[in-house]
Amino acid sequence: MSFTFTKATKKAAKARIALEGPSGSGKTYTALTTARALGQRIALIDTEHRSASLYADEFDFDTLELDSYDPQLLTGALAAAAKAGYDVIVIDSLSHFWMGTDGMLEQVDRAAKRSAGGNTFGGWKEMRPTERRMIEAMLAYPGHLIATLRTKTEWVVEENDRGKKVPKKIGLKAEQREGLEYEFTLVGTMDLDNTLVVTKSRCKTLSGAVINRPDASFGQTLGDWLQDGEAGPTAEEIRDEVLAAPHATYDELIDVYRKAERHGLLMAAIITDTGDSAALGDFIRGRGLEAKARSARAAEQEPAGAPA
Repeated sequence: MSFTFTKATKKAAKARIALEGPSGSGKTYTALTTARALGQRIALIDTEHRSASLYADEFDFDTLELDSYDPQLLTGALAAAAKAGYDVIVIDSLSHFWMGTDGMLEQVDRAAKRSAGGNTFGGWKEMRPTERRMIEAMLAYPGHLIATLRTKTEWVVEENDRGKKVPKKIGLKAEQREGLEYEFTLVGTMDLDNTLVVTKSRCKTLSGAVINRPDASFGQTLGDWLQDGEAGPTAEEIRDEVLAAPHATYDELIDVYRKAERHGLLMAAIITDTGDSAALGDFIRGRGLEAKARSARAAEQEPAGAPA
């Protein structure tokens, strides 16, 4: 294998935002405020018993209400949102796909019972690829993505500004797998005073920012920084390129596959020409196998002695 280094250039990108906090900290409202600053068409995947719709008089968005949180459902929903062309997708909340009904923890328990010896390790081994496909589909979404995350809460006694001891609810660790925050462009923690503390940001302007009741300027600052760079193709554009060439050769499809790989889109969730959701890389690979089979059949049908 040869290794070739190329000049690094800043590429235009889409937001990948995680907002963590306890119930009542303003995660959903802040997500919608930020979404409106980033794009016009907004979709929200609602796992919070339709609570986001309480803001429908203030924000214009479409919603998909779920009561089962199988990670594969989220992958399919992201593919449908991408096909519909939503500028921003809000997942409210991503925690349900970890610890909710049919979420990762339940799926691992079921897989463990199916595995030899019924051990948890076997359950995780079976389900990790499913979780990874969900995360990759989030990262490869063609628009901006904002995910809210519930945090475990605890009551503590603090002294207020009058010197009186009062109970206060605080958020602790996010209810999601360890290390998920590394996948996002920006991670913010919110408290019950609706204050956002940016704990991770690749945007220097927002790194370490403490913002009380974030308004549209938060999303606009991030959006301006993300737009500064060269735009690449979307997963849908590469899918359409494949569909527009039904008789493409295996080698031609290999070139398309490599282009998707260069832009980090192999695991992007798309809707195929049959209406099913699939990873872009799997879709191109399947077309490549079909092209190879066509070539083999054509070779078999050539008369003996025909020129190559």
